[in-house]
Amino acid sequence: MYMFKYILKRIGLMLMCFAVIMLVCFVLIKLLPINIQGAPGSTKDQLLYEMESRHYITNLQYNADGHIVGYDKVPIMEQLWSYVVRVFKYGDFGVGMTMPAYRNRPVLEAFMTRLPPTILINIYSTIIGVPIGLGLGILAALKKNKWQDHVISTGVVVLISVPSIVYALVIMYVFCFKLGWFPLRMEPGYDYFSWKMFKSMLPAVFSLCLGSIAGYARFTRAELTEVLTSEFMLLARTKGLTRGQATLRHALRNAMVPIFPSILSEFIAVLSGSLIIEQMFSIPGVGALYLTSINAQDYDFFMFLSGFYCLVGLAAGIITDISYGIIDPRIRMGAR
Repeated sequence: MYMFKYILKRIGLMLMCFAVIMLVCFVLIKLLPINIQGAPGSTKDQLLYEMESRHYITNLQYNADGHIVGYDKVPIMEQLWSYVVRVFKYGDFGVGMTMPAYRNRPVLEAFMTRLPPTILINIYSTIIGVPIGLGLGILAALKKNKWQDHVISTGVVVLISVPSIVYALVIMYVFCFKLGWFPLRMEPGYDYFSWKMFKSMLPAVFSLCLGSIAGYARFTRAELTEVLTSEFMLLARTKGLTRGQATLRHALRNAMVPIFPSILSEFIAVLSGSLIIEQMFSIPGVGALYLTSINAQDYDFFMFLSGFYCLVGLAAGIITDISYGIIDPRIRMGAR
């Protein structure tokens, strides 16, 4: 019962936080001056006329030649109400307006076509990064203060200190340009599970998973080291268990309590992708689309993708907190 109340409370707070964030995003993007980027063959007047039909501007002013020379912006709160009604009543998230490649294309349709590459590169990086990170952390904890621990800890510090964009540049230069093992850009097309496509994704995958490996190695080493020095481990050894048996049956199980929720949240966060890495390796994913929508000030794309990233982050946090109570029966969320 406590857990049920806690989940309802967290969902309510999540929706409230989501509403506030989206309100701020909507107001800020609407306060910016309108930036018109027409597709080949289109004119600024055509775009302004289409934007009037979407209730962004009003009162178009024409000159003697029929060209639009001025307009008034619809009040922001009126635009917000129109947007909310359109989304919740008609399920209409809008169409592209200012991005040439997505003009008059439904936002939801474009989003669904860009989602698979983002999910795949992040799933691959998680599958590779989590086992390696956990393994290195366990080895460092079992070999504490020995040369293995020093080597792993030094590598972890280096990987954590350097931004992922630097890894991406190194991988791009060494493995893609000099050695030629991988292509510099992801292969075009939709055959995502072919070997050629998978190979072209690997540079981006490696760039993403190096940070995860370092984070999990450091976290696992710290937790397992603390558990190995606990009094119950000494009691387990005095009852006849070998060091390996005590470590496997007791130490690892207790150390995984704070580690497993972070792994779970990372699997949930695979939807969010990486904005910079996708752009560097030409991954046709959601991250690159989001950056483009910001630069082009495409309102409908920006609002939809902002809501998407916000929901993924909030949902990952809630599921992480709830998983603590499921993994460890000693924890009761919401109980006094």
